[in-house]
Amino acid sequence: MTDATAGAPEGQAQPSVRVLAQYVKDLSFENPRAPASLQNREANPQINISVNVAAKSLAETDYEVTLTLEAKAGDDENLAFQTELQYAGVIRVAGMKPEHVQPFLLIEGPRLLFPFARQIVAEAVRNGGFPPLMIDPIDFVALYRRNLERAQQQQNATPVTN
Repeated sequence: MTDATAGAPEGQAQPSVRVLAQYVKDLSFENPRAPASLQNREANPQINISVNVAAKSLAETDYEVTLTLEAKAGDDENLAFQTELQYAGVIRVAGMKPEHVQPFLLIEGPRLLFPFARQIVAEAVRNGGFPPLMIDPIDFVALYRRNLERAQQQQNATPVTN
């Protein structure tokens, strides 16, 4: 590992980031109407995808970032398939200002994990008898901002009582 202080002003460490581990926390795939859902597919079903990101501290510099991807093809009556993946990584962050750690984890953490999670979902859907689901790249900056705005709106909407 390189010296974290190289190129930094004296006494100040350069930020460093390491992915220590990546793993599947939870993976499910449902094909409730098989084999009917695999036959006579005249039109592609509407696919809804939801994304969520969470981070929690494990130690002073180690954090678990979990990227959750859910995909549902079709509606409740004609569900072709449904899949959910929780893919996580342990990320070590050192030398970063405390106020920058959370945005970093919730933006860059999932950006590092996404290609692996995308491949797992694609293969699960393919193994279920459907064409692989190739999820488009995700703008994690926009997702972070949306979640931050939503949290602020909920905080402002909550009445304060004494």
